Amino acid sequence: MYAVIMAGGKGTRFWPLSREKRPKHLLNITGEKTIIQYTVDRIAPLVAKNNILIVTGASHSDETREQLPELPAENILVEPVGRNTAPCIGLAAMHIRKKNPDAVMCVLPSDHLIKNTESFIASLIAARDTAKRRDCLVTIGIRPRWAETGYGYMERGKISDTVGGATVYQVRSFREKPDPVTAEKFLKDGKFFWNSGMFVWKVSALLDAIQSLLPDLYEGLLKIEKAIGTNRETQVLSEIYGGIEPVSIDYGIMEKAPDVVMLEGDFGWNDIGSWDALWDVLNKDAKGNVMRGRVIRSGASNCLVYSPQKMVTLIGVEDLIVVETDDSLLICRRGASQNVKTVVEHLEERGMKEYL
Repeated sequence: MYAVIMAGGKGTRFWPLSREKRPKHLLNITGEKTIIQYTVDRIAPLVAKNNILIVTGASHSDETREQLPELPAENILVEPVGRNTAPCIGLAAMHIRKKNPDAVMCVLPSDHLIKNTESFIASLIAARDTAKRRDCLVTIGIRPRWAETGYGYMERGKISDTVGGATVYQVRSFREKPDPVTAEKFLKDGKFFWNSGMFVWKVSALLDAIQSLLPDLYEGLLKIEKAIGTNRETQVLSEIYGGIEPVSIDYGIMEKAPDVVMLEGDFGWNDIGSWDALWDVLNKDAKGNVMRGRVIRSGASNCLVYSPQKMVTLIGVEDLIVVETDDSLLICRRGASQNVKTVVEHLEERGMKEYL
């Protein structure tokens, strides 16, 4: 089995700590190791290090290699330009096909938190065995715990199979991030699951789907595949990849493929997509505070402070997020941190590159 870890995001909702040159997955905000290091460690019981591929951008490739020295250097695949998830996954699939055309591959985001590794590995094994049985595309859904508007959803259909004690369901539909009213309906319905962005399939099944549903992408990937391992690989990748149309794997493949199935994952999943999500998952004191750094608090409750350098004092406040870096300070109310990405957009519009 091979694993492909997508590590191309900017993590704009974790500004000011997450920056273009050092995005969220390269930070150690959840523990002693960085998020991508935890991601690699998590799958080590199932996937050999030689079979783990990282797809990242040129500006992050050196740091990624430094953080993951146990992986072969050639397993860090560098996109010359971001083209969304379908080209990213297709590029990795071509590299795997060169090594083993009969392989099964799992695709994982680099920046998620999973608390129960044993249950996670069990889910991947069931997904792998499902993919081996037939040429289906397998995804893992998470039963929603609240009416989240920041995630995409999948509608569970009829039972398709049972593998290793796990129930496999057909996916009836994919839904975009809903408004609050629709999210509440999804939660009450019981058949809608969060789209975790984790996939398992035979390399051949994925590439057949790309050839059928995204033929222009497949044509470009074929040209890149021919150059893999030659002295023209970097040149051809640069020439071809920039002309590929950006498209997500969900929109381009999963929503249109004829045989998409889902397993329910129950392993303490969180995509830690914002400072609010980080507050949700980290240990808190008796007043509900999460503190990183030197913090003096008097009458403060349900706050998150990340300030490894400057001392922060909180007096009589609640539900605040405070994040300090060398050049910036973020203060916002808990529940509003999804809007941090608009600050990044504002900085981009003003050309304030030194803060990005």
